[in-house]
Amino acid sequence: MTIKRTSVIGFPRIGKKRELKFASEKFFKGELSEEELKKTAAELRLYGWQKQQEAGISFIPSNDFSFYDNLLDTAFLIGAVPANYKQLGLSDLETYFAVAHGYQGAKGDVKALPMKKWFNTNYHYIVPALDDQTKLELANAPKALAEYKEAKAAGIQTVPSLIGIYTFLRLATYNGNKTASDFADDAVKAYVQLAGQLNSAGAEWISIAEPALVFDTNDKEKALFKKIYTDLLAQIRKETNLKIVLQTYFGDVRDIYNELVSLGFDGIGLDFVEGRKSLELLKTGFPKDTLLFAGVINGKNIWRSEYAKKNALLDEIGKYVDGQDIVISTSCSLLHVPYTIESENLLSDASKKFLAFAEEKIKELYDIASKNAASLQQNKALFSEERVKKNEAVQQELGKLTDADFNRTPARNERKGIQKAIFQLPPYPTTTIGSFPQTADVRSNRAAYKKGAISAEQYKTFNRKKIAECIALQERLGLDVLVHGEFERNDMVEYFGNKLDGFIFTQNAWVQSYGTRCVKPPIVWGDVSRSAPITVEWSVYAQSLTKKPVKGMLTGPVTILNWSFPREDASLKEQAQQIGLAIRDEVLDLEKNGIRIIQIDEAALREKLPLRKSDWHSEYLDWAIPAFRLVHAKVKPETQIHTHMCYSEFGDIIKDIDAMDADVITFEASRSDLKLIDSLRDSNFQTQVGPGVYDIHSPRVPSVAEIVDTLHKIISKVNKENVWVNPDCGLKTRGEEETTASLKNLVAAAKQLRSE
Repeated sequence: MTIKRTSVIGFPRIGKKRELKFASEKFFKGELSEEELKKTAAELRLYGWQKQQEAGISFIPSNDFSFYDNLLDTAFLIGAVPANYKQLGLSDLETYFAVAHGYQGAKGDVKALPMKKWFNTNYHYIVPALDDQTKLELANAPKALAEYKEAKAAGIQTVPSLIGIYTFLRLATYNGNKTASDFADDAVKAYVQLAGQLNSAGAEWISIAEPALVFDTNDKEKALFKKIYTDLLAQIRKETNLKIVLQTYFGDVRDIYNELVSLGFDGIGLDFVEGRKSLELLKTGFPKDTLLFAGVINGKNIWRSEYAKKNALLDEIGKYVDGQDIVISTSCSLLHVPYTIESENLLSDASKKFLAFAEEKIKELYDIASKNAASLQQNKALFSEERVKKNEAVQQELGKLTDADFNRTPARNERKGIQKAIFQLPPYPTTTIGSFPQTADVRSNRAAYKKGAISAEQYKTFNRKKIAECIALQERLGLDVLVHGEFERNDMVEYFGNKLDGFIFTQNAWVQSYGTRCVKPPIVWGDVSRSAPITVEWSVYAQSLTKKPVKGMLTGPVTILNWSFPREDASLKEQAQQIGLAIRDEVLDLEKNGIRIIQIDEAALREKLPLRKSDWHSEYLDWAIPAFRLVHAKVKPETQIHTHMCYSEFGDIIKDIDAMDADVITFEASRSDLKLIDSLRDSNFQTQVGPGVYDIHSPRVPSVAEIVDTLHKIISKVNKENVWVNPDCGLKTRGEEETTASLKNLVAAAKQLRSE
């Protein structure tokens, strides 16, 4: 039996039962001490290290843990923390959380730094902010060193993992005259100092992740990367005997492969799952005496690996590394998948055997590396089975689609006039994005119904009461277009997936989205269809309570797909169209039942946008935009279609978003300093638009003056007749008191602009 070495890029950190989430939230409320929170974190780290050690993983990462985000950790590691946060006089950990989600209290008032999608995943990172006064230098007590020592004290040798300088500088924002190259030398110096400390503590390898190498890369960026690592490698080699693996993931490094392999790294990690050209690049040559870390186990999806195909791929890879050993690795961090299928008591064994979460994936690494005969045979038998049969009715519906199914008539400008006469809304109409606070009683009611402790009628009676209270609150506040509050929903994707045929659901398969926010993505198991109305009852009831329009609230097909674990046996385009047909049925039922405004959220539209611009349309936008149009193309011109998008950069696809042909689009904008509105102006954006005027992911309450100032910035660049006033996103995670105060100020700000 030939056992090759194995590597894991990163392990989940929230806890099998979301221990980190709950401990952190108690800490925020003052119900848990800092030491108690750190104790929980240490227990979670040890669990991950031990699981990987038990599975025989050769290269176990440390420093992949984070209280909130690894890029934010990197900012603190090298001193890239804006002065206004440090001046609060908080503890180091409290300052860290102030940067992540803002602070409003006795010691000051600061907003959080912006948050964006991490490459093509549903994870979010905090965007580092650098200015001309920023001085990069190594922190006094580096987290990476502390966690390496912690693992070593537990008898586990780890590979300290760092986000690379190039990726950090490429993802940062610059508030001043300095650019990335101005900070490179100091960052290199800090990393060299850290490498020396790690080497002295006993580290043998360090892993430096540079996922930004999978972006389109120009000559200037190549030169910066080459300078950073020429200097870094030379200095580390001079002062330590550490080995360095340069790790890439989420795609291939076609633009910079030649430079990468010429620098002299001890190891290079390539992604052979999403890296379409990785094998082709390898064929052009790979340096001798450099260890290839081959990312062949999918770190982003939850299906079992087919060992025969993986071994065939590894055999092919082996032809181009000159007989050298290969380290078999995950394609990216396992942060993006749940902990283990062992936590799933409700899924059938027939379903579970096709699934692999983090702990199963590290077992797959061992099976493939060791070529364990029994495991190989079991896997072969599994993949000889037929997992799911096609739904003929769904396939026939797909086959009938024509261009007319994707194009709404009349044109948007004509619809705008029709809708203006019907709704007679004031200038700067106010609304919210959909959800209202999910208080403890709301969650308890849903849990009791799910467990069978209360009847369906009791469950509905409670929700009707909450809806009535929510409508009454919005009317008191003076909002113009209302929502029902979504008290019946746990998650905007899971809720719809539960009501559609073709999905299966987990019990404890939580995945971190950002900070303490965790989601439980549905699994697209087979062909998708809708067998009964989903939201109509709740929307009709809410509308019966008021003369103001109440939005019907739906999740769009692209977001449902992007925030689920998709099938690997059907194209993303086909899956999106299947979901689109199902949601179209719901849209038409809402319209038929008197709901005149329908919001179809596409929060995750940009999420799966290819990382290279040359692939944007052919691989994604050419089917994603039509999938949304499919949902609403058949509604009447009198029905107003809204959509919402959050936490992504939209400027470079703004014309494609306009082509979605919605009547109103609301965006997250406040945490990105309203940079979106320049793109709206420059592209002559035609859709009515509501750039978010305050950040709902922070507990701070914006003042009226603050919102008025934001609105002035918006209308200075966007046609004021097209402007709506709304928060950044749904209010589910916020408290009732802060929500009411914030919305009261939002309405007051809109009224002030009307009076102007």
